[in-house]
Order: sequence, then C-alpha cells, then structure tokens
Amino acid sequence: NDVLKPRAIPPQNIVNRLIKRETYGAVKPGTHFHVARSFHQNVFPNFTIINVEKPPCFLRKFSPNGQYFIAFSSDQTSLEIYEYQGSSAVADLVENCTGEYIGHKSDPESDHIRNQVFERFFKPKWTVNVAQSGEQLNRECSLFTDDGRFVVVGSAAYIPEDLRPHFYEIYTNNEAVTPNPRSPLEDYSLHIVDLQHGRLCDTRQFKVDKIFLSHNQGLYLYRDTLAVLSVQHQTIHVFHIIDGTFVDIRTVGRFCFEDDSFLLSSVIPPNTRNNDHRPYRESTINSLKHRLLVFLFKRALKISEITNNPLEIRRFCQHFDQLKSLRMWKMQLLDEAHLLLKYACEDVVTLKATEPNTQPSFFVVYNMNTAQVLAVYENTSEELLRLFEQFCDHFRNAKLQSQFTCSPSNNLYARLAQQRFKQTIVSARFGGPTEATKRMLAQLPISAQSYSASPYLDLSLF
Repeated sequence: NDVLKPRAIPPQNIVNRLIKRETYGAVKPGTHFHVARSFHQNVFPNFTIINVEKPPCFLRKFSPNGQYFIAFSSDQTSLEIYEYQGSSAVADLVENCTGEYIGHKSDPESDHIRNQVFERFFKPKWTVNVAQSGEQLNRECSLFTDDGRFVVVGSAAYIPEDLRPHFYEIYTNNEAVTPNPRSPLEDYSLHIVDLQHGRLCDTRQFKVDKIFLSHNQGLYLYRDTLAVLSVQHQTIHVFHIIDGTFVDIRTVGRFCFEDDSFLLSSVIPPNTRNNDHRPYRESTINSLKHRLLVFLFKRALKISEITNNPLEIRRFCQHFDQLKSLRMWKMQLLDEAHLLLKYACEDVVTLKATEPNTQPSFFVVYNMNTAQVLAVYENTSEELLRLFEQFCDHFRNAKLQSQFTCSPSNNLYARLAQQRFKQTIVSARFGGPTEATKRMLAQLPISAQSYSASPYLDLSLF
C-alpha cells in the first residue's frame, strides 16, 4: 500500500485544456505564467520550408514584441525594417501541402511557395540609412529597448595608414593598451533607430578606439541603461536612452565620479594645465584600478589579521605588479547600478593570446553609484560558480520576467544537462574540477540579449 504511484499525466488535448482553463484558471497562486506557457505544447512549429528566397540582405532578429524584424543591407550601411504579418499570412500557400516540410524537391508548386513565403511573412516598412563616412554596420551588433520601439546598432570604420592618429589620441591615459595588427584601432559609432517611424534618432562616436561590437560583447543594455566598454582607453561610458537619444550619465575609468576631474585640476600647477599635463604620463593609479587594488589589499590584510599569519599580505605585495597590469576585457550590467567586470592580462585583452579562456582572469563586482568594489573572484572560484549556477537568470537578463525562463537555476532538465557537461570536462583527459570551473565561468560576463525566453526553448515543455 505504500508503493509510490506514478504521477498522472495531465490532459494534452487543447480542447480539454481550454475547458480546464475556463473553469478553474490557475489553480495554484502565481502559476498563471506556467499555465499560459503550457499551451505552446499544442501550438508549435510543425512545418519547414527549405531554401526560401529572400532579399539581398543579412537577416538578423525580431524585436522583443515580435512586431518587427530587422535586417542589414548587403552593403552594411542601412537597416531594413520589416513588419511581421503573423503565421496565418501563408495559410493559403501551404494548405494543400502534405508532410512536415518542403525540401529540395523542385516542382512548380514548391518553387512558388519558396518565392512567395518571405514576402507574405514580412512586409518592408522602412529602410534607414545609418552608417556614414565609409563606416559599415556590424551585423552581429543590435540591442532592442524593452518596449521594442528603438534598436541600438553599431558601426565601425578602419583608420587609414596615412591618417595615423596622434600618440596622445591612442594613449589617452596611463591604462591605455598598445594596439597591434590582431586588434587594430577603428572609429566607432553607436546609432539609435526608431522602428515605428523609421528614422535615425541619435548617434554617438568613439574615435580611435577598440570596442568589441560582435555579439554585443562591448556594450550592454539593461532597461534604459547602456554601458559601452572602450578596451583601448580602459573606460566604461554609461548612457541612458530617453526618447531615442543618448543621455550621458557617467564615465568610469580614469575617474569614478564626474567631479574628480575638478578636484584634480585644483592641484595641478597652472603652468602645466594646458599641453604639458598628459594623463598618459601620470604616475598615479587609475581610479577604478585603485579601488580594485584597495579592495584586494584590505581583504589580504583582514585574512592576515584573522589567521595571525602575514602570508596573504606578502602574497599581495608579491603579485602587486601583475595585479596593477591587469586590463578590462569584458563587462556586463547586473542592474542599473552594478557592473560585472572581467580583468585579464594585456595580451589577452589585445587578442595576442591564442587561448584566452585558459589564462588567469578576475571577475569584479563594482557599484557605480558608490564607486565601491564589492567582490573579486578568480576564474577558478567555486563560490562564483555556485552563484552562477543558483542565480543564472540574474546574469542572463533574457527579459525582466526572467524567473519563468529555462535555465539551470530553475529548470531540472537544464540543470541536469549542465551537470553532465561539467562532469564530462572533469573526467576528460587534462580535465578536472578546476578546468571545469574555468570552462563554466568562461561564459561570464554574458553578452546582452544573447538568450531567448521563448517557451519553445523550455526543456520542461519540450
């Protein structure tokens, strides 16, 4: 009598589900999201068309509300905006088709469907000329605002050899990295495009810089806060996007507060304020780097006092030069106030290292409002890995209601797949727990809008 009974499978029929929803609704409080998502098991993609004819452009992605679809023109200077017509737009085309796909078979009916299906789904709405002065849009860089009205895209232009920038344009402060052929300097621009009205709203330029635009690595959008990492100048530019315009908030790097420059100018001798004073020649430590070093020093001092052993403080002094030479590599916004920064040696940051993820690196949690470093982790930290596994959605930021997405933090099947992947690395040749931790933490910081909250990717449903 005490034998466990198998759990009853709920009805899968859509009619029964609709009757149950109409009669009972969400039985348990707070489960209405899950009840709504379960209907995707009855309405799912079940027909595939191969080799569809499309315009000569680079198709990119949908807006968050699914209303618009963006593409980059073939010359990568314009943004093409299409309006999605819904799945019923091709109902009359495929109503007589049998099977689940239209493959490579060539017949008049199949060719007609391939030629017509894209035009049925997507109606051209706007073509916005964005890139100017020889720049080209990066087709792997696009960030949508939460309301789906604006999109941020990036463009870059190579700097000609005959117009080589001035020395102090390349080295604007004493943290600036040395460019090389694998990481050349370029002129960058970020643009805001209004999807509803098809117009270019605002542009910000970053001259003689290095920003990783591909896969949104160098910029992060959280709600209306946009952070841009200048790898060349080791500076983070923070903006608010308000009504389609960039609004300057702060710049983090050489200074942490906006009034730091006024404080510095008050102690610089008047005869050196103009051309003689160059930030590159400053012997003082960059403000952001100084806060990182102070945090590490205080932590080492506290451990030494608790253990009554000076080993930690000696180790800090031993590695001080290596810590001082670290450079910002990647970053992401955890929320409007907190940044997750990834530091590594300059060879890794400038793409000289062949296997960057195997090199030592540090993760820093930084509060922009108080200019405080809250935590520092190595890329072998089991504590950070545990935080990443338990609160994965806070790093991904797939959408604001991220507690309903499928991730190892809240989905048994996703957690099981991740544990299997980790165990594979542990048991592999030249593997082990430390190597597995490095591989897992190599995902951080996570690029903005790189994960989807689609129910069709929910492993508990499919």
